[in-house]
Amino acid sequence: MTLLNLANADPVSVMLAWLQHHPRVAEALGGPGRVSGIPEAPWPHLRVMHGPGGDLRTLTWATEPEVILEVYGDPGGWPGQAELRRVLLTCATAATGLTEAPHSPDQPVVSGVRPSGALLWAPLVDGQPRWIMSLSVALHP
Repeated sequence: MTLLNLANADPVSVMLAWLQHHPRVAEALGGPGRVSGIPEAPWPHLRVMHGPGGDLRTLTWATEPEVILEVYGDPGGWPGQAELRRVLLTCATAATGLTEAPHSPDQPVVSGVRPSGALLWAPLVDGQPRWIMSLSVALHP
């Protein structure tokens, strides 16, 4: 295995593709097209991005990087805090199903997805509602 193979084992791209096509995620968010790597309308919206933590082990095979899920509500304040929390937990639960997904030879193998931190209520400065959660994603090329 080369370092390039490990570098191509990107947990965000795998997680993003999985959640963008997951029916429970689309239902929880109110429709398709609400999962991406940036906070954007339509609301509510799920953002998937790299986290600062995780375990890269020896950079030789399996790693456990952190992926952050953020769910944003409408800048006007809806849906409420409890509903957005439910949406985020639904998305995180759907993410754990990635370990059972059929494997494609050109994609990394995901062997585990688990919460790696606290569930955090963190509205933006302008009051836009937001919940944040991090997941540890065990994968290898």
